Amino acid sequence: MKKNILLIVNPVAGGIDKSEIIEATFLFAEKKGLNLALYKTTGIDDISKIKVLYDSLKPERVIIAGGDGTIKFVAEALENVDVIFGIIPAGSANGLATDLNIPKQLEESLSIAFHNAFTEMDMIVINGKTSLHLSDLGLNAELIKNYESSAIHGKWGYALQVFNTLVDIEEPFTAIITANGQTVERVAQMIVIANSKKYGTGVVINPDGIMDDGKFELVVLKSLDLTIFAKIITGNIPIESGDVEIISTDRANIKLHSPVSFQIDGEYCGRETELNVAISPHKLKVAIPI
Repeated sequence: MKKNILLIVNPVAGGIDKSEIIEATFLFAEKKGLNLALYKTTGIDDISKIKVLYDSLKPERVIIAGGDGTIKFVAEALENVDVIFGIIPAGSANGLATDLNIPKQLEESLSIAFHNAFTEMDMIVINGKTSLHLSDLGLNAELIKNYESSAIHGKWGYALQVFNTLVDIEEPFTAIITANGQTVERVAQMIVIANSKKYGTGVVINPDGIMDDGKFELVVLKSLDLTIFAKIITGNIPIESGDVEIISTDRANIKLHSPVSFQIDGEYCGRETELNVAISPHKLKVAIPI
């Protein structure tokens, strides 16, 4: 009997047509003697539909074609099952794929998605919500909020919101951080909650990041002028500054004096005054390059 593979495609991710990805994945599975089932997300009750489909198919692998947001909600839907996930980068934000060194070329990413090398990634739980990659408070979350509410998407829309965000830059915020049995007060422009090293631009924001070490890092950016921020988000330079503090831990509480914009894996989540953060180790098997 042929083994089942489930392909989950987000048709709108990244604003690109997914028909080539779907066709190539079916051909790849056929050559391998595998039975491929396709599910296209609709934005309506996808998580429960994916759970039902998984239970009926019992696939040995789930291939996800989309960006960080798509990977995140599929991981949430299937976090309690023992299955290997393959990633085909096809979103506007492909930070996790970048961090795992999964190439954007379709044939290469397909080959990786189907082969047997995998890592067991940790997940981060923030106020009950799952984060796989990078979440943050402050300036970058403001940028994501502005981009999501903009009528212009794609690279030009992003560039426009970078400009608007920098023009309307907010004052630094004060955070009380409790981690590793210590409590400290910090004034920051941005705090990154990092399970990995890089943003989707390829910029290393957290050089200490290892996705399967049972820890996450709080990267506290104490001062961030407009020039440096612009370079960070466009992928021109890594952060190398004495104004950066990194706290490695498996659990943290962050209290804010006033509400601050917050995002998880590229999705704006509103303004928060307190975050409870904890690692959930070795929750996700993801296919990686050998």
